[in-house]
Amino acid sequence: QVQLVESGGGLVQAGGSLRVACAPSGRTFHTMAWFRQAPGKERDFVALLSYSSTYYADSVKGRFTISRDNAKNTVYLQMNSLKPEDTAVYYCATKSPTYSGDTVATRATFYDYWGQGTQVTVSS
Repeated sequence: QVQLVESGGGLVQAGGSLRVACAPSGRTFHTMAWFRQAPGKERDFVALLSYSSTYYADSVKGRFTISRDNAKNTVYLQMNSLKPEDTAVYYCATKSPTYSGDTVATRATFYDYWGQGTQVTVSS
């Protein structure tokens, strides 16, 4: 059973920073992604860490950074220069433990496991 536990969301003013974390249970996954979903909208791709390569949605490029702490088996999303439009529930996701590919997947349907989500609210 794969569990992804997220933490670190909260309320911040526009221009501020937040870091959210995702800790998978039991093992390390080489493919970890962050998505976000605002009320009434679809779940959108934010960032991907595939082995040591990173990929970002255009809307967050240059402001967000995805990284991994191997010692803690935790993946982070550092969010800087936050904007009100970044307000959403942020979810981490991963593939089955048997997956060994390096597809740059930005579709939510590609991923097999999801965290419970953490709310990020950016006030103007």
